[in-house]
Amino acid sequence: MTLMLIRTNREKLVKLSVMGEITSPTTKNVYNISATGVPCILPGVGGITYNLRVGDFACGWEADHVEPCVSTANKESDARLGGAANVAYNILACVGNQAIVVSGDAKGETGTVTGKHGGVDHVLIDFKPEILDKLLIGDKIQIKSYGTGLKLLDFPEIKLVNMDPCLLDAINPLINGEMLEVPVTHCIPANIMGSGLGANQVNSGDYDVQLFDDLVVKQFGLEDLRLGDLVAIMDADHSYGRVYRKGAVSIGVVVHANCVTAGHGPGVTSLMTSTSGKIVPQINPKANLASLLKLRADI
Repeated sequence: MTLMLIRTNREKLVKLSVMGEITSPTTKNVYNISATGVPCILPGVGGITYNLRVGDFACGWEADHVEPCVSTANKESDARLGGAANVAYNILACVGNQAIVVSGDAKGETGTVTGKHGGVDHVLIDFKPEILDKLLIGDKIQIKSYGTGLKLLDFPEIKLVNMDPCLLDAINPLINGEMLEVPVTHCIPANIMGSGLGANQVNSGDYDVQLFDDLVVKQFGLEDLRLGDLVAIMDADHSYGRVYRKGAVSIGVVVHANCVTAGHGPGVTSLMTSTSGKIVPQINPKANLASLLKLRADI
């Protein structure tokens, strides 16, 4: 291992304002049908989640796809845009970006982007509990988007996505020859990844860790996954979409809670990928956004 400065192109990145608002909880169907065929009525996506933040367990909740803290989207309604404002909001916001409340009782308070959730196309933002109590659905939040296009100048075989340079600094990967050693809490086999496969890009959204096989969950220690955990997906290439590729390694962050629905589970937003396996995961239980970005003192 070599303690060297990891050179990036951060001074060439554009810092750009993007705007979202806190979304309402939504439900398409009254019942979710579990993977064992049981109808369930459970909290799901959207809204302000008061008792679930990064650092909390991703599993064990009476919930399906619940998003921690604050769920946001851009609600531009100009039909000519075809949703383009929310696409840009989701692509340009990066994990680690500062989010500023610009309307309502919490105006002026700040939070941190912690992930993106596909399907509903939400950007997820962490705030301290005392700020959550001031927020209302519909409050506007401006994000200083910074990180899209971030590159490692000396590691062309490792691609970065969805990452503010401040998060890269906090992760502090170590150079080991042509490899980078990256702290993660878990290594997950690509063959249990589910919903979200098939996307042709990874600059927005997520894909899910299926936890329906108890033996696999025990084998890889996945029962204690936490929101905000950095995880390594082994034999997964996220260069231009999410595909199975032997020897590839991708790093992502757990962004939403577990699911009962078949093919789903805790979601993972991509952060780093190497087709040729130039990323070496190093198990570290502190590899969580709550610790890395100092979002919570108790984690």
